[in-house]
Amino acid sequence: MSRKYKFHNKAGLYFVSFATVNWIDVFTRQVYFDVLPDSVSYCRKEKGMELYCYCFMPSHVHFIFRSANEQPMGDNFFFTFSHSFFESQNKNIKINPSQSLSDSYSDQFPKH
Repeated sequence: MSRKYKFHNKAGLYFVSFATVNWIDVFTRQVYFDVLPDSVSYCRKEKGMELYCYCFMPSHVHFIFRSANEQPMGDNFFFTFSHSFFESQNKNIKINPSQSLSDSYSDQFPKH
């Protein structure tokens, strides 16, 4: 089964869920959590996302949403959300080196 979401109905309401790598509890630190609502706000304002419900958990996120302008949001939504989210997270890691996840979770990733 494909892991890629498929959005066939442009006016449809969709449930999506995604998790961090290895289900690591990234969003327990406020500095990393704050990026989630900011990224959602960006998608709502700039990409026409109508958000009906969301749930932010320590290691994963759930959304129920649709496109306000009946444009397919599937890949575009995930690209926009992830780009906005990871760009902000990378800034946070550079600004807050003491909050770096790489130190806390270094044993979770293989050594190369």
